[in-house]
Amino acid sequence: MRKIEHIGIAVNNLETSNLLFEKLFGNPPYKQEEVTSEGVKTSFFWNGPNKIELLEATNAESPIAKFIEKKGEGIHHIAFEVEDIIAEIARLQKEGFIVLNEIPKKGADNKLVAFLHPKGTNGVLIELCQEIQ
Repeated sequence: MRKIEHIGIAVNNLETSNLLFEKLFGNPPYKQEEVTSEGVKTSFFWNGPNKIELLEATNAESPIAKFIEKKGEGIHHIAFEVEDIIAEIARLQKEGFIVLNEIPKKGADNKLVAFLHPKGTNGVLIELCQEIQ
């Protein structure tokens, strides 16, 4: 894992939250997109060298909808940039981590992604991200 790629925050309303974070950071989101397969709309903000991803559910079955139902709005995941997501998944499985996506899937912001189950990471959902070439 090379660096923190972004921090994901689950929100009830992306439009309202975009305004809030725009005031907070002093700049608008640089990218917004929908990931239909995950039932989510996203916005990405730069804050210095760091990225923040806001996530709003687009349907009741979305992982974000379920998260907000259980825990309310807030930090959903921490994403780490990896050079080779397949190799990193294999390494983490050998270390005993529960990988939720043994085969990476296309995520937001031109990334291949896979997640580690929070039960094995002190309650923190960890996302692995590799830039799609």
